[in-house]
Amino acid sequence: MAAQRSFERASRVAGQLRREVGVLVHRAVREYGIPSVSVSEVEVSRDLAYARVFVVASRAEEAPASLAVLNGLAREMRQQLSRILRMRHVPELSFHYDESLDRGERIEQLLRRAQGDEGGDASGG
Repeated sequence: MAAQRSFERASRVAGQLRREVGVLVHRAVREYGIPSVSVSEVEVSRDLAYARVFVVASRAEEAPASLAVLNGLAREMRQQLSRILRMRHVPELSFHYDESLDRGERIEQLLRRAQGDEGGDASGG
């Protein structure tokens, strides 16, 4: 039962962080001129000490530059979050690129290609 509560709390904290970090990331994109990224997911450790912030980029090739800047700003963002959130301890932030969209697009391309191959075989025979 205690494990269930800690999971629920971590889930609530992750949702709250997703909203607030999203605002901070949007502000950082404007202020620092980094390539456009947005927060897609936040995973918080059970003890609430660490938060992995996953971001998606408008252009995948620009993601490494954005991540470098965001990870450089992580400490400052954590301090800002400590003023915004009503938490005794704000998790340490680390930013990561969310590859799920890229993987989904790749799978979609493969499926379209496979359907195109099947359609070509069926009409030819």
